[in-house]
Amino acid sequence: MLYKDIEGVPNFESNEYTEKKTKYCICIPIINEGERIKNELKRAQENNIDKMADIIICDGGSTDGSTDRNILEDLGVNTLLIKKDKGKQGAQLRMGIYWALKRGYEGIITIDGNNKDSIEDVPKFIEKLEEGYDFIQGSRFIKGGQAINTPFIRTISVRLLHAPVISLTAHKWYTDTTNAYRAYSKKYLEHPNVEPLRDIFMTYELLAYLSVKADQLKLKTCEIAVKREYPKKGKTPTKISFFKGNSELLKILFNNLFHKYDVKVKE
Repeated sequence: MLYKDIEGVPNFESNEYTEKKTKYCICIPIINEGERIKNELKRAQENNIDKMADIIICDGGSTDGSTDRNILEDLGVNTLLIKKDKGKQGAQLRMGIYWALKRGYEGIITIDGNNKDSIEDVPKFIEKLEEGYDFIQGSRFIKGGQAINTPFIRTISVRLLHAPVISLTAHKWYTDTTNAYRAYSKKYLEHPNVEPLRDIFMTYELLAYLSVKADQLKLKTCEIAVKREYPKKGKTPTKISFFKGNSELLKILFNNLFHKYDVKVKE
């Protein structure tokens, strides 16, 4: 089914392989992740994650065959959403959030599709959502977390720049703020002073914005320990280029700090 001309949502196609089965869903934004997403989904299946939360693939327009229906169905995917519009990660997440809320999920877990993150830890996020938390940030840097083969420049960037600025903006200390492995409650996403479905969120703006808004609104938030493992050798799986990508991230960080993405507060 094609969804078009919905305010704040990119045009997209939905391919629903099975009906809604669980209270929560996992939205995985991908584009041409090849064997990485297949391996991640295999790990999810081996740990019964697909039985605990419906898996929704938010595809940016993959052409590598990794989103073939037979492959995804065999690997326990519930629904494939395909973006048919402009935008990158932020647009993919917006179509996922729209779909998830429209379908009636009580919370959304997000995780990258490049097989770096411990998808086995999904039950920890579900537990916190059940306890009433509205924003749960996964962290490899807190007690119990694991940062494996993390490039040195990434560690320095997150610990000394990204995390301090996000924490300053949120008014709460966070340790792993570039990590997209996190969860959001329906209450948070539907809060009238949040409005995540806006075209201003095209790339990584939404990730930064949702990292801070829950605390600004005095909602219930926490970090939980997760694992993030980079390959020992070969190209680092990332969609962020070193110079252009990181300069854009810096701009987003400071726009967020100075409330450029805020909506007019509703009393």
